[in-house]
Amino acid sequence: MTKILKIAFQGEPGANSHIAISDAYPTAEAMPCATFEDALAAISSGEADLGMIPIENSVAGRVADIHHLLPQSGLFIVGEWFLPIRHQLVAVPGAKLEDIKTVESHVHALGQCRRIIRKFGLRPIVAGDTAGSARMIAERGDKSCAAISSRLAAQIYGLDILAEDIEDEAHNTTRFVVLAREPRWAAQGSGPLVTTFVFRVRNLPAALYKAMGGFATNGVNMTKLESYMVDGNFFATQFYADVDGHPEDRNLAFALEELKFFSREFRIVGVYPGHPFRATFMERSSS
Repeated sequence: MTKILKIAFQGEPGANSHIAISDAYPTAEAMPCATFEDALAAISSGEADLGMIPIENSVAGRVADIHHLLPQSGLFIVGEWFLPIRHQLVAVPGAKLEDIKTVESHVHALGQCRRIIRKFGLRPIVAGDTAGSARMIAERGDKSCAAISSRLAAQIYGLDILAEDIEDEAHNTTRFVVLAREPRWAAQGSGPLVTTFVFRVRNLPAALYKAMGGFATNGVNMTKLESYMVDGNFFATQFYADVDGHPEDRNLAFALEELKFFSREFRIVGVYPGHPFRATFMERSSS
């Protein structure tokens, strides 16, 4: 008998992370977790085989908690998934738009749907997550309360969709990373690859500038560089980076060697296939 993958996510059934799991791993069992810490712990303990964790959104930017939690977790990125986010305005059966006075959802979802909230004069209420807000208004049964959630959440909790695809920006997309306990480097030459690593530079003048120089001189495309404080120390900064390629590619190997020379800490978090969605936002030459 084939073992069914169990994949942890933060949120309740019907969350966007749940949809990403269903799209990427149709036969897997989605495992809801109350917090990101709980989801990462489930992977680390073996309770879950993998995790589907949002890391950044094209409108709201990075999911800040993850950049702090991922390096500490000891887990590895083995894949990525891009999910277009489609928000629905949902309410209990029988409710009409003119009945609605309040709308609740995750703070990012509310921020991504400002136009319709303004248009109908609704009072926004911040909730823990989109699917949880759908569940709560379903349990409350109040026709004056709406939520912003996914279509899946509306189905799960028996809600009507009063307005479809209400996000302000059509490009609204979330990038997820797939986490595992063990590293699974994609094979060199197996197609477009992404290498993710974290590092801390030495406390030397221009150390970051010098550490980054190897990527420029060796023609390595760096698609992400994020910084954040370590343990609340204003002067201890850790960096999170994504680059195109495999660490054994000649140019990337040279770039990483130079980076490590100027770094006090360095760890590769994952080497994994780039999702096809990346091809849709490649910069075009202006020539």
